[in-house]
Amino acid sequence: MTTQPVAHASGTFTIGGDLTVHRLGFGTMRLTGNGIWGPPDDRAEAIRVLRRAVELGIDFFDTANSYGPYVAEELIREALHPYRDDLVVATKAGLLRTGENEWTPLGFPAYLRQEVEMSLRRLGTDRIDLFQLHRIDSKFPAEDQVGELAALQKEGKIRHIGLSEITVDQLTAAQKVTPIASVQNRYNMAERGADPLLEACEAQNIAFIPWAPLGSGPLVADGGPLQRIASKHRIKPSQLAVAWLLKRSPVMIPIPGTSRVAHLDENVSAAEVTLTDEEFAALSEPEQ
Repeated sequence: MTTQPVAHASGTFTIGGDLTVHRLGFGTMRLTGNGIWGPPDDRAEAIRVLRRAVELGIDFFDTANSYGPYVAEELIREALHPYRDDLVVATKAGLLRTGENEWTPLGFPAYLRQEVEMSLRRLGTDRIDLFQLHRIDSKFPAEDQVGELAALQKEGKIRHIGLSEITVDQLTAAQKVTPIASVQNRYNMAERGADPLLEACEAQNIAFIPWAPLGSGPLVADGGPLQRIASKHRIKPSQLAVAWLLKRSPVMIPIPGTSRVAHLDENVSAAEVTLTDEEFAALSEPEQ
């Protein structure tokens, strides 16, 4: 009897109508050095993490040119190239890195084009399955930024376009330029300001990729619902945070990241956690 990989228990979502992935993905930001700057302390372990993720059934990897910068994309190529046909690598541009923990929006269309070309080279592919605008830069018209990605899509260099850290109004405006396949905003049990955007994504079957998915805020207080329910399931609060996201919405694709194989195994096992409606409601209360 063949046992399915753990991540497959998360179910699937089809991005852009033609890219079906399992709903528990992997975010590569934490594979880099301190401050998301420079190479990892243990490069061999970073490579093992990526390969182990595939073994566990993960087929959606989220990265960006700014992680390192460039380091995460290079690690993905080293670990996973040549890519399996069912493996999706999503990357981003739109944030300039000038030092540790420094992130400056840069949406100059020629820069975005350059970074698409460079990501193609670093990843070793002819087309990026999902390319996301990391931030909309207020210094340039948003339609010019999205429009440049749309032009690259027409040239066959991008398959689908996504946006990060946007509002519902910005999503609507971008859709007047080109179809949007995904949205990536900060979202977790404790930070749910993007609920209106999530609802818009649900209505239009757009993938919602929450970053900082393990946040729990006051929910993790001693005796609180997160610790109580985690203990009942014999799992860690971080695993419960992922399970909550998976139950929250069918368009949700959580991407918890880590630089250690042991932590990866813990995160992915959350795909097999089934919350009752009562447990989900207790974790979803706005004030704890």
